Amino acid sequence: MSFLAHEDSQESLTSLPRRDTMGSFHPDSSSYELLAVIGRGLDDLMTVNVALYRPTGQHVAIRRIDLESCTNDMVTYLQGELHVSKLFHHPSILPYKSVFIAENELWVITPFMAYGSARDLICTHFPDGMGESTIAYILLGMLKALEYIHHMGYVHRSVKASHVLISADGQVCMSGLRSIFSLIRHGQRAKVVHDFPQYSVKVLPWLSPEVLQQNLQGYDSRSDIYSLGITACELANGHVPFKDMPPTQMLLEKLNGTVPCLLDTTTIPPEELSMKPSRSGADSGICEGPGAGGTRHSNGEPSSSSGGHPYNRTFSPQFHGFVELCLQRDPEKRPSASSLVGHPFFKQIKRRPSEALPELLRPVSPITSCESSQPQDSPSALASLESGLSQLDVDDWDF
Repeated sequence: MSFLAHEDSQESLTSLPRRDTMGSFHPDSSSYELLAVIGRGLDDLMTVNVALYRPTGQHVAIRRIDLESCTNDMVTYLQGELHVSKLFHHPSILPYKSVFIAENELWVITPFMAYGSARDLICTHFPDGMGESTIAYILLGMLKALEYIHHMGYVHRSVKASHVLISADGQVCMSGLRSIFSLIRHGQRAKVVHDFPQYSVKVLPWLSPEVLQQNLQGYDSRSDIYSLGITACELANGHVPFKDMPPTQMLLEKLNGTVPCLLDTTTIPPEELSMKPSRSGADSGICEGPGAGGTRHSNGEPSSSSGGHPYNRTFSPQFHGFVELCLQRDPEKRPSASSLVGHPFFKQIKRRPSEALPELLRPVSPITSCESSQPQDSPSALASLESGLSQLDVDDWDF
């Protein structure tokens, strides 16, 4: 079915705001030169390209969605996302610079985030997790986005590392707005909602117990705080708790109060830390009890003399406390995004400039040809950009 055949689709596209903090981007496919494919999604109906915006030479990301293959439900799903994109204007939320239809495709233009997603960085450079200060910058950016989203009366419902993008200058932006849901009903803010997110199979490990339970009690914005806690574990441990569990077992574990944790010397027994690392046991990210003794290394940095075990490190008590608060089984006990912004965990970065994130990510470099001596549209510069992109594991780069 054609996107334009839907009664509200024309209005959804033409009424998008013209205000643009980075300049106007033409709603015309001829203004863009498609380069490498950097992701796919929406049951393979969506392709994400990095592209060159011809009028300025800027690199942008383009989501191209095959509308002719979309079902009516998918069209409605996409229109909900476009509606939200018109409402949201916040530096920690990925902006939509232009939306238009090119032949049978919906094109959504966004800034090109040169470090990719936080998940990309884990897959390519930090398989055993990032350092604590790096994580603090990322989580603070996520919290600022969630604070705004919740203030606007929405629940994100798809908080995870692949929906956190980082620009070349270290700006952290949340994406993944397709699953977002409004608490506003008939002009009033509902206390809870009961809707289960569509197309949510890939996000199940991050969803809170109350969302998965689907009972009469429903859920609210605090379900996103649980997902933030899971994402914190994902960033720190290099993998997602509950990831390899069957859905039924995952639900039972969460309902029974099984709490994931940060893997370090305080949560892994010393005898395990002395063993050769393996992707089992403590690597599940599910705490079985605090470790005792052993040499500890501050700020989550692994020891160079630890015999090679990546989790022979010690995260700060503030980081552990932050994660424990987010992962409370009872949503009433979870703090709001607004209160978590002031958590002691973030004191370590409060006096550092926001531009410090690229420094912390070194030796990782942003995927960009802007520093090349060649013009950005020269063959060698574009080849360099595509070569850099080919090194990323970006199958899950889903804007």
